[in-house]
Amino acid sequence: MTFIATVPESEASGDVTQMYETDREVFGHLPNFTRTFSQRPAVYAAWRRLNAAVKANMDLRRYELATVAAARALRSSYCTLAHGRVLMDSDLVAPDELAALVADHRAAGLDEVDVAVMDLADKVVADATTVTEADIDRLRSLGLSDAEIFDVVATAAMRCFYSKVLDALGTLPDARFAELDAPLREALTVGRPIAEA
Repeated sequence: MTFIATVPESEASGDVTQMYETDREVFGHLPNFTRTFSQRPAVYAAWRRLNAAVKANMDLRRYELATVAAARALRSSYCTLAHGRVLMDSDLVAPDELAALVADHRAAGLDEVDVAVMDLADKVVADATTVTEADIDRLRSLGLSDAEIFDVVATAAMRCFYSKVLDALGTLPDARFAELDAPLREALTVGRPIAEA
């Protein structure tokens, strides 16, 4: 499941036990990503606080579209699958729309704001030094405030940390993602394969 040892549930104690119990309650199972952070639960707790602080100021659709764009650019199957599923489960996109926006968000029928948000998230991940004032002005011209633009950049930048930790340590997406219809599952599996059951 990972390249490093993780703490088995039967051996967990203290902060690791609390982390495992919380995520089991939140997600309905113990995700592989939670196990990965079992060596450093304080880092995971800090990540959760940062993620919550950024997400608190954003519309869920915008947050998830920026996250999917960043995850796709990072070739993070885990994050593309997880956040794609949030978009679907929240009825923010249909499965065919999700597959289309992961394949090419510019040709997926999204509105101009959504495309610009995903473009900026892509650019932040690919090479943040290529972001220009024109990129920011484009979002301003579409009605985003500077604070909202900051949120998009922060969403993409923090995804770099999270996705890279998981992929560098060999964390595979949870086996439950294999339940997705094959075409969608294949579209969202942009890097490491889904774990076997």
